Amino acid sequence: MRKTLEQWFAEYSESHQNPTNQRLHKICVPLIFFSIVAMLILIPYSLGPIRIGEIVIAVALGWYFTLGAKPFVVMLVQVFLCYALLYALRQVTAPLVPLIVIFVLAWVGQFIGHHIEGKKPSFFKDLQFLLIGPLWVVQFLFRKS
Repeated sequence: MRKTLEQWFAEYSESHQNPTNQRLHKICVPLIFFSIVAMLILIPYSLGPIRIGEIVIAVALGWYFTLGAKPFVVMLVQVFLCYALLYALRQVTAPLVPLIVIFVLAWVGQFIGHHIEGKKPSFFKDLQFLLIGPLWVVQFLFRKS
C-alpha cells in the first residue's frame, strides 16, 4: 500500500524535530534540489528531442503525481523555478562549478543539522525521502484550514 503525503510528512518529521535542524533544512533542501535539477538539465545527452536529465526529472514528477495533483503542481513549479534560476546563473557564469559548490555546502548543512538533531537522515531508511524533503519544506501549502 502506498503512503499518503501526510504519512510521508509524519515519518520525515520524526528526524526533523530540532528547530535548528528544521531551519537548516529549509535553506539546504531547496539549494540541493536546485543544484540537482540544474545539473540534470545540463546533461548534454538526449534521446531524440528530450535530454536524459529531463527524463529523470519527468520520472520524479511522475512519482510526485502519485501523491496527488497538488504535490505534483507544487513540484512542477519548483522545477520551473530551477530552470529560471539556471538561466539566470548562465547569464553570469559557467554554472557547473557553482552548482557543485552549492550541492556540497548544502549537504554539509544537512549533516550538521542531523548531527545537532542526533538522528540519521531519513533517506538512510528509504531513498524516497530524498524526494519528500522538497515537499516537506513547503508543507504549509498542504495544511487544511
